[in-house]
Amino acid sequence: MARIAVIGAGTGAMAAAARLAVAGHRVTVYERTETYGGAVRRVERDGFAFDTGPGLLTLPAVYRDLFVKTGKEPLEELVELVQVDPSSRHLFADGTEVALPNASRAGVVAALDEALGAGAGARWGDFLVRAREAWDRTRRPLLEEPLWPNWQVLAEREPYPSVPHKRLLRTRRAATLAEVGAWELRDPRLTALLESHALAHGLDPRVAPASAAVLPYLEHAFGTWYVRGGVRELARAVHERCVARRVVFAFGAEVTGIVEKDGRAAGVELADGTVAEADHVVAGIDPVRLDGLTGHGLYGDRDVRPVPEAPRADRFTVLLALRGARTAGAAHRTVVHTPDRVAELDFLSGARPGAPARPTVTVLRPDDPALRPDGEHESVVLSAVVPAGTEWSADGRGEAFADLLVGAAGAAVPELRERLLWREVRSGPAAVSAPALAGGGARFLYPANSTALAGLYRVGGSSHPGGGLPHAGMSGALVAGLIVEGPEFRGSR
Repeated sequence: MARIAVIGAGTGAMAAAARLAVAGHRVTVYERTETYGGAVRRVERDGFAFDTGPGLLTLPAVYRDLFVKTGKEPLEELVELVQVDPSSRHLFADGTEVALPNASRAGVVAALDEALGAGAGARWGDFLVRAREAWDRTRRPLLEEPLWPNWQVLAEREPYPSVPHKRLLRTRRAATLAEVGAWELRDPRLTALLESHALAHGLDPRVAPASAAVLPYLEHAFGTWYVRGGVRELARAVHERCVARRVVFAFGAEVTGIVEKDGRAAGVELADGTVAEADHVVAGIDPVRLDGLTGHGLYGDRDVRPVPEAPRADRFTVLLALRGARTAGAAHRTVVHTPDRVAELDFLSGARPGAPARPTVTVLRPDDPALRPDGEHESVVLSAVVPAGTEWSADGRGEAFADLLVGAAGAAVPELRERLLWREVRSGPAAVSAPALAGGGARFLYPANSTALAGLYRVGGSSHPGGGLPHAGMSGALVAGLIVEGPEFRGSR
């Protein structure tokens, strides 16, 4: 039985902690804040409640597997999962709109044909077939196995089987997601639909590899789910499973250093000077912060490293408390697309400083009594991705940007401004990261779960296999496997 110190109580870190505890190890989680969940947080005010992190869940099988492997009660006995239908409603800049059924290729094709014109659905359906091929080629190495030692093959080979395109007497295949949209979908609204999946993860489709086609495919194939009571309920269930497996949580405990002994991680040092010895250390924190906790180099010569010059994104969120009942039949999620794609992408990439463009806005309107005082009120969450580190407090910039989001959301929520009781702007750092993607010269891969310092592991959205709730859960499974089975672990079969 080994002693395991886990830094951070994010969802991926807790997933690793629960699995390690079930394997017989003594696990202690050190969290510098006063609660668990990482980015999966909830705000409560005046009887309203809001998710301030992810509002929906894809790939629920990741958490079903976690609960099956760590106890008798399955996930569905601890939280209520609801399949969202329609999966999303899209309002395009030209005034057209479409509601897409959940996990139904035929339904999506028919809806697109009706809304956008004959042939639009077929082009999207053909694209999904190619996206599935990219998914099949990359699923195991990118999501279910520790990062290959020869990960360069993932960076060099583009798994998306794009359609050859003749341009200037040359035949080319799409290298970026933007080229997929322009060359294969051939409709600005379908392109906006495609690119909105990249934007949701903070990716500029002009530089994201064509393999990012797997992002819309994930929703299509595995559906979109809501956790009744808010996604924070999923974090609560994972935390309670950890506690039931005798994981110890130390909140308000900031780790300031990694203890090393005989060339391996041997514990953690806390801000109060306390040293907690451990046989393994699992770090669910940003790689840059992790680097600062040890004087040891954490990367080998051929390791994947974070790309410092790569643009990063945060989530800008506006919480709305509305008077009046939720509109009957309203879509849970509506995406209001930007009227100026280039301006939005230039703002996100940092190429357009100054006043931001009106962005693509996601409007979440859960039909959930737990999130509102009564049936005569409604809680709504608006969000958009913005450049990381943007200073929003000066000169009322944050409030002005929130006005842009509210103005856009008026197309999705009737009489929004008249119904508004109050709003709360959440503009602090809320990092958005994408799942690992093949191609793109390794810029979209993440550092491996193991490090050059024996006994120290990375977990969570800043490590392999990348960001998002499902991928954080996968990273927890990979780290647990590496500790329990050793470096020969190659993922579950």
